[in-house]
Amino acid sequence: MLFKTFALLLSALMLSSCVLTKVVTVPMRVGGAVISIIPVVGESIDEAIDEAADVIDTIPI
Repeated sequence: MLFKTFALLLSALMLSSCVLTKVVTVPMRVGGAVISIIPVVGESIDEAIDEAADVIDTIPI
């Protein structure tokens, strides 16, 4: 059972390497959305985090 789960996880990661970047960028984007609630500076911080997440998404892994 453990071997089948590991094999399935490994094959999923090999088929879609962008999963690794999504693991990093999704929490960044959620954090940016939460920060954007802050008046005055929140939107600019959210834009900076979103730009950084876009750069991470383009990394060819």
